[in-house]
Amino acid sequence: MEAELLALAVTLKREQPRRAAAQIARVITEQCGTSPHERTLQRHFRRVGLDRELATERGGLRAFGRFQAEAPNQLWTADALHGPAVAGRKAYLFAAIDDHSRALVGYRWAHAEDTLRLEAALRAGFAARGLPGCLYVDNGSPFISRQLERACAVLGIRLVHSRPGQPQGRGKIERVFRTVREQFLVELEARGGAKDLEELNRLFGAWVEGVYHHRTHAETGQAPMERFLAGAPPRLPSPAELREAFLWAEHRQVTKQAMVSLFANRYQVDPALVGATVELVFDPFDLARIEVRYQQRPMGAAVPFQLGRHVHPHASPDPAEPVTPRPSGIDYLAMVEQRIAATQRRRIAYASLPAPIPDPGAGSHAHAATGDPGTGDPSQVAHADVGLHPTTTITPDPADAPAADDPTMPLDTDIQPADTVEDAS
Repeated sequence: MEAELLALAVTLKREQPRRAAAQIARVITEQCGTSPHERTLQRHFRRVGLDRELATERGGLRAFGRFQAEAPNQLWTADALHGPAVAGRKAYLFAAIDDHSRALVGYRWAHAEDTLRLEAALRAGFAARGLPGCLYVDNGSPFISRQLERACAVLGIRLVHSRPGQPQGRGKIERVFRTVREQFLVELEARGGAKDLEELNRLFGAWVEGVYHHRTHAETGQAPMERFLAGAPPRLPSPAELREAFLWAEHRQVTKQAMVSLFANRYQVDPALVGATVELVFDPFDLARIEVRYQQRPMGAAVPFQLGRHVHPHASPDPAEPVTPRPSGIDYLAMVEQRIAATQRRRIAYASLPAPIPDPGAGSHAHAATGDPGTGDPSQVAHADVGLHPTTTITPDPADAPAADDPTMPLDTDIQPADTVEDAS
C-alpha cells in the first residue's frame, strides 16, 4: 500500500513540478484517505532522483566555470555599492576592479547613483590605471546610458552587460564589496562616520592604496597591486582623448532656419546643414558651448540664439556642503555680564556704612555763626562775618533831584557798601 502511495506521489509531482510535498500529501489523503508524511515524500523524491530530473528539465542546473582574465586590464568589472549616510544623505560607491589582479582600479563615493558619478569613477581609473579591453557591468540605469556607450566607443573599450537575473558573473566585485563592508565601513562607523564626501573619499582612498592593494589575496596568492604591476605597461589615454570620451552627445535635425533645439535652448548652425541630422557634442555642465558634427566631421560651433538652460537636466552636481563660518571667539553677553559685575563691585554701599559720631563742639560753632545775641560771647561776632554778605547803606537823592514819581526820568540811586559792620545792638 505504501509503495502505491509513493508511486502516486511521484506521478503528482511530475504532473505539476510546482506542487510542494505538503500539497501532494493533502491530495493523496483526499483521494485515498491516508498519505505518507510530507518528509517521507521529500526523501523519496531525492532517492529516486526526481528533484534533479525536474531541475534539469527547467534548465536550473547549470555549470559555471571559474573564469579569470589572463592579464591586467583585459577585463574590468564595475558596480555600485549602497553605503552609509554622509552629511544627512545616502552615499554610493562606484567602483571597478581588474579581474586578473582584483585591484580597485577606479572608485568614487557620491550622493547620487547616476551615469555622471559612474563616469567620474571610470575617468579617474582610466587616467591612473590605463584602458581595459572590456568593461563588464550590470543592467542598472547608470550602466545602460548612451553616454557610457559613447565613452567606451571613443576609447575602444568593449562594453558588456550581464544577463538580467544572472548575477554569477559579478561575483568577484561582490566579494570586494564584502571586504569593503567588513574592513572599511565598520571602522568608519566606529570613528563616527565622515562629515562630508570629501573626507569619505579621502579616507577610502587611503584604505585602498595603503591596505587593500598590499594585502595578499586568498585566491591569487599575491597582493592586488603587485599582481597588477607584474603585467605589461598599461595603455594610458591622453587628456584630449579622455575629454573627448566623456563629452555627451545628442542628435538633432536642423530646421529650415538653420536652427537646432536642445533642452529648450535654440542654437544657430551652418546654413549648409539645413535638413541634415547633426551630432551636438557638449560638456553636460556647459550648454553654452556646443560643437556641431556631421558624419564624424566637425562643422563649427553652434551659436546660442535662445539660452534658458546652462546645465544638462541629468547633470546635477553634488550639493555643496554648508560652510560653517569661522567663530570669532567673542561672547558679547558674557562681556556685558563681566562689565556690570565689575561696576557693582566698585559702587559704594551707603546702607552698609556706619552712622557718623556726633561732635561735642558743633553746637557752639553753630550759635556763633548765626550771631544770636542771647548766647555766646559778643566778641565772637567779629569772626562771624565769614561767609556773610557785607551790609549796604542807601543814601537818599539830593533835594533838587526830580520827583521820583516822574515817569520820564530814570530812578537814580546811590548804593554804597558800609565801611564797618554795624553793632547788632
